[in-house]
Amino acid sequence: MTKKYFGTDGIRGKVGEGMMTAEKVLKLGWAAGRVFAGQGRKLVVIGKDTRISGYMLESALEAGLSAAGVDVRLLGPMPTPGIAYLTRTLHASAGIVISASHNPYYDNGVKFFSAAGTKLADDTEEAIEAMFDQPMQTVDSAELGKAMRVPDAQGRYIEACKATIPITVHFNGLKIVLDCANGATYDIAPHVFTELGARVSAIGADPNGLNINAESGATNPNKLAKRVVAEGADLGIAFDGDGDRVIMVDGEGEIVDGDELVYIIALARMKSGIAIDGVVGTQMTNMGLELALRALGLGFVRAAVGDRYVLELMKQKGWNLGGESSGHIICLDRTTTGDGIVSALQVLAYLAETGQTLHRAKSGMTKLPMQMINVPLSSSADPMSSPQVSDAVLEAERELNGNGRVLLRPSGTEPLIRVMVEGSNAALVQKLTQNIANTVAAAV
Repeated sequence: MTKKYFGTDGIRGKVGEGMMTAEKVLKLGWAAGRVFAGQGRKLVVIGKDTRISGYMLESALEAGLSAAGVDVRLLGPMPTPGIAYLTRTLHASAGIVISASHNPYYDNGVKFFSAAGTKLADDTEEAIEAMFDQPMQTVDSAELGKAMRVPDAQGRYIEACKATIPITVHFNGLKIVLDCANGATYDIAPHVFTELGARVSAIGADPNGLNINAESGATNPNKLAKRVVAEGADLGIAFDGDGDRVIMVDGEGEIVDGDELVYIIALARMKSGIAIDGVVGTQMTNMGLELALRALGLGFVRAAVGDRYVLELMKQKGWNLGGESSGHIICLDRTTTGDGIVSALQVLAYLAETGQTLHRAKSGMTKLPMQMINVPLSSSADPMSSPQVSDAVLEAERELNGNGRVLLRPSGTEPLIRVMVEGSNAALVQKLTQNIANTVAAAV
């Protein structure tokens, strides 16, 4: 069955259009409530990021769930992984996240967690869609759901984050700059790192409903890099709007991406004696991570782009660590989903235990030069099936001679073909990427 409303990560769009209207989100809440009511306890938790539209969508979901006879627990602004955690600990049937992640403020979305704090199964999403297309009927007044706020939601999640590292580890003397992207981590993250002993300076921690992700956070860490250098901090940590991504900056102002952070966490697991057989990355993971893991004797496999697919492959392999270059990192031995704060804590715990700087810790992995060009699709042509494009790719692979790779990938969200080449020779990588991109452009 092809899903009508759900994408790879819930339902998302511009507020006031498509599914992101108060009317449709109310009915979505009702449809989800009807489905969840038949799967266990009639209780759903709702959390959100800091977008101004979150107020409207939260109220709409609350009304729809109540009309379906489901009780609601409101968490307020809360990182996405915190909502997954509280869904489990409150023994709810499901959790709902109101967020559009790293998108600008005028977008928003609704995504769901199962009772186990994991992404919904396809059949559950399909059941919600089928119910959404049915006429809405409100339960009898005596059966309407009730809504309550969870007053200690933030404190519960803060303690859960701190519990993911050994109690003997502290960050005393460590100076950290946090960039919270004016998003869901703005209040929680400073508490977590301060309570563990670090001296914290926070930027992007003054949300106004409109500035989420604006020139800040994990998708734009340049401001953080400048601040780390200016303040003489040991490192910087950047989260995205909903707190499930993390990018770091070392003391020299160099950006440390998700691939490098995954390498450090894998190394930390090995050094501490925790069993680790391999790591799941994606098609976009730098080949340098694959080579570095191989040198450690660890396996590596690539999933399709998207944390959903990384998690699926992790479960298939029985591995506990996976992630993306963008900073989605999943530590299944610590939590059920990608968590920016928890991932950062794993890195910092390793630094504290070994006395290394972040710059030194990442040095065991050398990223290969990589270049990507986005080629707009201006027609209905399919350049992926073009013989000229195939020939250009084969020629590039011949020139790389096993010391790199070529990837052509249609964007899942925009009319683009992403052309990516990586290899050991930066000049060759640049030349081959441009050649293939030109060939793709000619084919559209």
